[in-house]
Amino acid sequence: MRDKLSCFSENTVNVSHPACSSYANTACVSPSLSPSVQNAVTTLYKITLSTTKKQFLVTVAWCKNHYAQGLSIKFGDDPSTSFRLNTNSRLFRKKKGCKVFESPESSKMEIIWDLSRAKYDATGPEPVDGFYILVMVDSEIGLILGDMGEEAMTKKFKTSTPVSKVSLISRQEHYSGSSTLYSTKAQFSDTGISHNIVIRCSGENEGLKHPVLSVSIDTKTVIRVKRLQWNFRGNQTIFVDGLLVDLMWDVHDWFFNNPSSRYAVFMFRTRSGMDSRLWLEEKLVQKEQEKVEFSLLIYACKSS
Repeated sequence: MRDKLSCFSENTVNVSHPACSSYANTACVSPSLSPSVQNAVTTLYKITLSTTKKQFLVTVAWCKNHYAQGLSIKFGDDPSTSFRLNTNSRLFRKKKGCKVFESPESSKMEIIWDLSRAKYDATGPEPVDGFYILVMVDSEIGLILGDMGEEAMTKKFKTSTPVSKVSLISRQEHYSGSSTLYSTKAQFSDTGISHNIVIRCSGENEGLKHPVLSVSIDTKTVIRVKRLQWNFRGNQTIFVDGLLVDLMWDVHDWFFNNPSSRYAVFMFRTRSGMDSRLWLEEKLVQKEQEKVEFSLLIYACKSS
């Protein structure tokens, strides 16, 4: 089993150990470069109630454009359980509050929020601190968002209030602008740490004859794709926090599509079970398969 893993690892890059990196252990961007603007962020969570073991999917989306800025929360695919809030500073009146509704399965949903002191990054739609959002499902604490979430939970609920299990399933980020530099953070497992991710496409402006795609995690370059106009689609396997992560890219439209719709897609997706734990015993593998896989999708719109 270990021999199989050794063969498989020949084409992987280990982020956790500097000595295992196939590329230079340096950041692939200059501090003087400005990243593209983040327009929208959508995260999908799975909530498992501690008492009944019922499961719910909750989608939290933040968006920002020239005309509006807002938050939306949706339970499953039922439109009757969706919640929308305009957080534009000029129009935003209800900066804190509570909303209760019932799902078709007779589950009680409650959203409690306080964005009155929220601070936002100039390049993104999500608040960076000074806020909290609590999601209750059938009297259980389901989702806690924001740096003030734990404090709010302590003040509002008894210590005996049950807490559900929450797993982050996916995160989608949308960017736009003339820059081909994208910077974000991602946590690839519930117990892992947050990693800094930088994606950059270098071209003629840097004196290169052909475009080059570079992706770095925590300043370590994990892939470098030369002659990008011919290698516009591909994938690479990397190790992050002991997990196998498939990194895929598709930049075809940057080179061969209408200038008004030049979208590229980058995806980081973790693997579990036999695919990523070839050397584990069968019982441990079965336990690993119960873990939730995570994916990060980045949609990059390149303007002329």
